[in-house]
Amino acid sequence: MATPRLPLPDRIRDTLARRFVRQRGAWLAGEGAWPLTVPLGSPTERDALDRPDATRAWIEAWQTWTGPGQVEWRERRWPTAGVQRLPWRLTLADAREVAELIGEAPRWRLARERHDDLLSRWPALVSYLSRHFDVLAECQPEDFDRLVALLRWLDEHRDSGLYPRQLPVPGVDTKWFEGHKGIVADLTRAIRKENARNGDICACLGLRALPGLLRVRLLDPVLRQCTGGLGDISAPVAELASLDIAPRRVFIVENLQTGLAFEELPDAVVIMKLGYGVDVLGQLPWLTEAPCFYWGDLDTHGFAILNRARSYVPHLASILMDEQTLLAHQPLWSREPQQAAEALPLLTESENAVHQGLRQQRWGTNVRLEQERIAWPYAWTALQCAIAPETA
Repeated sequence: MATPRLPLPDRIRDTLARRFVRQRGAWLAGEGAWPLTVPLGSPTERDALDRPDATRAWIEAWQTWTGPGQVEWRERRWPTAGVQRLPWRLTLADAREVAELIGEAPRWRLARERHDDLLSRWPALVSYLSRHFDVLAECQPEDFDRLVALLRWLDEHRDSGLYPRQLPVPGVDTKWFEGHKGIVADLTRAIRKENARNGDICACLGLRALPGLLRVRLLDPVLRQCTGGLGDISAPVAELASLDIAPRRVFIVENLQTGLAFEELPDAVVIMKLGYGVDVLGQLPWLTEAPCFYWGDLDTHGFAILNRARSYVPHLASILMDEQTLLAHQPLWSREPQQAAEALPLLTESENAVHQGLRQQRWGTNVRLEQERIAWPYAWTALQCAIAPETA
C-alpha cells in the first residue's frame, strides 16, 4: 500500500471530487485561482528504500497518466539511489479540467452553458446562479426552458396578483411551480434587485398566496347561530375575522386533539394548532375584548410561542405552563430536541422563572412536558378553574 505521501491517481481524483463539490459554485461564478496545482508527494530516499514496490507503482502510475492536466516531474539526487526523476505535481488549467478528471464534465459543461445563458439575459444574476449548480447541471431541457420563460414573465409582470395556478406560462403548472419555487424566488429577487429574503414566496413574486386556514371551534350554541350551526370551522383568517361574534373567553391550544376535546362552554371559542403561526391572532378583532388563554407545550418553544402571541394579544394569559404543573407530571417528561434561543421579554415573572429553569437545565437535560401528555380530567379541571373568576 502506498504511503500517504505517494498518492495514486485514484486518490487524487477523490480529493478533487470533494473539492469540486465544495467549490463548483464559486468556480461557476468565475472565482478560483488557476491553474490549480496538486502536489503528488515528496518521498525521501528512506521511503523509497523501505517501500520499493509502492514507490515503483506510484512512479509508473503517473508515467502512464494521459490527462486531463499536466504532470510535472523533477529530479532528486539521493546519496545511495542517485538521481531519480519523480512526479512532482499535477497542474489543471481550469475547472473544466477538474470536472473532466473526476467524471463531471457533462454536468459542468451544461451548468456552464446555462449559467452563461441566464447571465446574458439578466446580468443581475451574477452573484446568485452559483447557488444553484445542481439545478443548472441536472434539470431537463424543457424544465430549463420553463424556468427561463417564467423568469421573463415575472420580470415583465411584477405584481400580477395571480395564483400560481393561473400563471400563463406553458408547462408551468402548480406541481412544477412547487418543485421549482426556491430557485424561481431566489433568481427573481436578484433580477428585481431585492436584497431582503421575504419568507413569503408568493409575495416576493407578486403572486397571490393561498389563503391560510385557521381552525376554530365555537363552544356555545348561541355563538354557533352566527355560522348556521357550524361549530368546528376551518376557514381563511380574513373570513373568520369577519364573524359577528363577541366571545367572553378564547382559548388558544397547541394540540389539535386538545382543542377537539373541549366541552361546551358558554361564550367560548377555542383556536387550535397554530404553532409559531400565532401572528394571525392580530387579525381577529373579536379577540380584543375577550379574556384569552394560551396553553402550549411546557418547554422553551412553548414559551417562545406564548411570547410571540402576546405581542398580538397583550392580555393573553397562560394556563398549565407553571412549575407546579411541570413537577406534578415528572414521569411524563420527555426531552426537547433543541431548545429555543430567543429572548422572551413578554413573559410574566413566574413564566420567565420556569422558562429560565428549563434553559438552565434546573430539572434535567432539555426537560419538556408536552401538552397532550397531561391527563384530560386534570387539564379540564385546570381550564375551568382558570376561567372561574371571569365566569363568576
